[in-house]
Amino acid sequence: MLGSTDALESTLWSGRMPVEDVPHNRNNGVSGGIWRENGVIHKVLTRRRRQVPAEWSSSADPRHWNFWRREALAYRSGLPRQLGLGAPALLDTRETGEGDIELLLEDVEGRHSSHLSAEDLAETARALGRSQGRRDLPAYPWLSRGFLADYSTSRPADWSLLDDDRAWAQPLMEEHFPHDLRRGLQHLHRDRERLLSLMRRLPRTVCHLDVWPNNIVRRPDGEVTLLDWAFVGDGALGEDVGNLVPDSVFDLLLPHRLLDDLDARATRAYLAGLAEAGWTGDERLVRLGICASAVKYDWLTVRCLELASADQHLDYGGGSAVQADARYAARAAGLSLCVRWAREAEDLARELGFPVDKSGAGNCP
Repeated sequence: MLGSTDALESTLWSGRMPVEDVPHNRNNGVSGGIWRENGVIHKVLTRRRRQVPAEWSSSADPRHWNFWRREALAYRSGLPRQLGLGAPALLDTRETGEGDIELLLEDVEGRHSSHLSAEDLAETARALGRSQGRRDLPAYPWLSRGFLADYSTSRPADWSLLDDDRAWAQPLMEEHFPHDLRRGLQHLHRDRERLLSLMRRLPRTVCHLDVWPNNIVRRPDGEVTLLDWAFVGDGALGEDVGNLVPDSVFDLLLPHRLLDDLDARATRAYLAGLAEAGWTGDERLVRLGICASAVKYDWLTVRCLELASADQHLDYGGGSAVQADARYAARAAGLSLCVRWAREAEDLARELGFPVDKSGAGNCP
């Protein structure tokens, strides 16, 4: 049986444990540790971690995007299978004496993370389309609601930096973020509420909501397996693809020169998957969902401005340093795509006749 969460963190993260630590977001208050032992993935879900950033606090609200029990409920209910999506097999769950939950999961073999190709990611988009185009999607009270708005607007950001010439004059920013990209990112921020409003109006489905290469494994037989079901819930058609494409380059997992090709491939594959599932709606609505999802990364511009003069830049999980120029070139490319997507979203919204109101309420036309 596991001890207190603080003791667990000390054991897992001190390097003394005779197991392999799995890279993950250590800031998330729901995570009590993830490690590999004897061919099994152990993942501890907790609500008791202290000293985590406020924006990563766990929640006891089943509808909140960071509800601490959601992933256990997803595996126990068989939700991935009900959605027609691949996931690691649940081998066992253990309730600890401290009220935490330990998941024992299959250690899935296959191509993963930076070893995935653009073709693998396109096939992921197709699998998502086959799932999200279905009419028999399950509904559980613990599925997240309002993820995009609640997550993206909870990220800490000093928005005054967007208009600070000194911040933009830092060498990494000057080198990789030209003036027209600066203007585009400022416009993206000004249009944030409009884009969120558009996303709320689009056809709904059940989304994974954290689809990126670190949460994808392509098994040897070709099946796409999705990891980390912590955020799963209500989302717009296209929203998962809108996450997948830019988030494939932000952390140097896919060469950023492949972004435009990946955008085209993933969009075609997702639409094909929707059609295979019997969805017959207007494809422009799907593309609007992909493009308006760019609003999720509005905060990342400020993060780039804040860290541009840092002495060291770390990879995802904080395990090792990455080359600063490569990091900023990739993030500039991903954010440039977000700017183009936001403009395309506005064009599509006008073409489709979406009304504009102050509340963001209403339905798609």
